[in-house]
Amino acid sequence: MIQKHDVAKVILATKNLDPNRKNKIIEKCLNLNVSVQTIPDANAWINGELNVKQIKNIKIEDLLERPPIVLDKKRIQDYIKGKVVLVTGAAGSIGSEMVRQITRFRPNKIILFDVAETPLYELELELKETFQFFDFETVIGSVTNEYRVNRLFEAFKPQVVFHAAAYKHVPMMENNPTEAVFNNVLGTKLVADIAVKFHVEKFVMISTDKAVNPTNVMGASKRIAEIYTQTLNYTSQTKFITTRFGNVLGSNGSVIPRFKKQIENGGPITITHPDIIRYFMTIPEACQLVLEAGAMGQGGEIFIFDMGKPVKILDLAKKMIKLSGLTYGKDIQISFTGLRPGEKLYEELLNNKENTIPTYHPKIMIAKVNEYKQEEVMPKIMELLNTLPSHNNFRIVSIMKDIVPEFVSRNSIFEEIDQQKKYRNEQQSKTA
Repeated sequence: MIQKHDVAKVILATKNLDPNRKNKIIEKCLNLNVSVQTIPDANAWINGELNVKQIKNIKIEDLLERPPIVLDKKRIQDYIKGKVVLVTGAAGSIGSEMVRQITRFRPNKIILFDVAETPLYELELELKETFQFFDFETVIGSVTNEYRVNRLFEAFKPQVVFHAAAYKHVPMMENNPTEAVFNNVLGTKLVADIAVKFHVEKFVMISTDKAVNPTNVMGASKRIAEIYTQTLNYTSQTKFITTRFGNVLGSNGSVIPRFKKQIENGGPITITHPDIIRYFMTIPEACQLVLEAGAMGQGGEIFIFDMGKPVKILDLAKKMIKLSGLTYGKDIQISFTGLRPGEKLYEELLNNKENTIPTYHPKIMIAKVNEYKQEEVMPKIMELLNTLPSHNNFRIVSIMKDIVPEFVSRNSIFEEIDQQKKYRNEQQSKTA
């Protein structure tokens, strides 16, 4: 029909299309160089509010859309309603969306804690002006400042903590191991210890798929934070829960905003490797599952999410070029820059049945991981933290590898440590 009538533009006028069906339609249109647009929901039509400016081009996020998540709202409300809730890293992509989601469940107060002054101010304005939500306090400070965190808990006595504060950029943390450990390990330890001291009911840590068989400093630092918070379940009344997921669409510094900017600038789009793949989830979807996992968690679990099918980044870039009305190879080039230090071709979520336990929610599973007691790991964790002032990166990473034996560096200067370790093991085997 498109070819017969020489159609140049298709408008999707229904919101009830199955995501897979919608993707097939869009894919066919793009392959025929036909632009695709969407319109607002039916309410705008009924109220006579629809105008031409509301007809929007399809975005890459629309192509990655999945069916809406069904939440057990009563369970979530049971642990949030009437409570004082602290969100660390509240100004970040995940932290700010956590705050937005939490407002729906009638907390007594939300404490927004972050070191980033301007984004925190913008979130404050959004809560007041867009959400008409006023039961919150903004607190400037770092999770690594023990005095500040202690004073925060004294002042507000939070009952539920969502710990989203973390450094997350793999290449930057590979070049700055001291800061990665300082923020991601020490910061988590300080907040967790003070949460225990003030009898917090639930502490939900937001982790990453990069903590699974880590190949970089960032992933290993998050794995150590996971290990530490898990050990606290043996010694405290606070329920410590970990959630792991992969890349989220549109988060600060992530691939989609970067590609958009590169296309706007006329290219090229830069990709590290033609075969690199990633899992993607929308920020609201990830945060909804964090809330659900927090509701079901009894302490000590590491929850992983069904991230859907992996996406080849090269295919993603080509689709974004098409959606912009441009042609790959003619208007926009793609260049390959090589894997960055610590970067994997693919991420692991341990979401196969052998390594997970199902829960009542089809998109949430419990990872089967080694559990540690405090006396097993605390000496090494304290050695790691005590080494930070030296800024001896090789020593710091070496201790991280002792704590997380599966941490094997890839495309990194720290591969030298693995080679030395392998050589020592071989020599010991010969003399045994």
